[in-house]
Amino acid sequence: MTPTVAVSPPVLDGLSFDGGWYAEITEAARHTPWLNAPTEAWSTYGVLLFGVLLAAAWWGARSHGVRPLTAALCAPLTTAAALALSAVIKLVTAEPRPCLAFPHAFLVEVCPGPGDYSFPSNHATLAGAIAVGVLLVDRRLGVLAGIAALAMAASRVYVGIHYPHDVLAGLALGAAVAWAGHLLLRRPISRLIRALTRTRLRPLFTPVPPDPHGAGPLASVPAGTSGAEGDA
Repeated sequence: MTPTVAVSPPVLDGLSFDGGWYAEITEAARHTPWLNAPTEAWSTYGVLLFGVLLAAAWWGARSHGVRPLTAALCAPLTTAAALALSAVIKLVTAEPRPCLAFPHAFLVEVCPGPGDYSFPSNHATLAGAIAVGVLLVDRRLGVLAGIAALAMAASRVYVGIHYPHDVLAGLALGAAVAWAGHLLLRRPISRLIRALTRTRLRPLFTPVPPDPHGAGPLASVPAGTSGAEGDA
């Protein structure tokens, strides 16, 4: 006789939260085949745009002093922290993917296996963190990143991989970690930037070559400030 192995139930079962919304969205995807291919492409490869936005934010910040540069360097660090926290939460909550709970749902993407948990969405967490990180550097780029983040979150539900609450939680988690991480890291990173501008790495932080007197957009700013606003 084969012994029975007890399987612990998941801590979080999204079926009871918004399973109905998930079913309605995936059913809508069944009837909009013209949208399926572009949404799947965005859901899979759209993360590359967020990398481009981070790079663009850093590049533009080089011309505007320590404060935006500090935010630009904080953004990838806080994004990594948000993703790490998301991974821990996934293991704790162990929420099964909705495509496993709804075996007859229309899926645009292949359903992940049982050990690949759903809550929160890593894609949405990354998108939320980068959107806030970029917003702290440049408002116009931040608006673009915010729109892209919402589109990424929506696409993960549309393709059938996440519940709506998975992506909403991911956006909130990423945004919160990015904001809090910036508050914690901005002072040490601003000091690091000032130190690095006195090294051969200076071109990474300003497009203006150093002059014989050490003047430049960063060198001319007193410690603890960036232009008129400072780095607080």
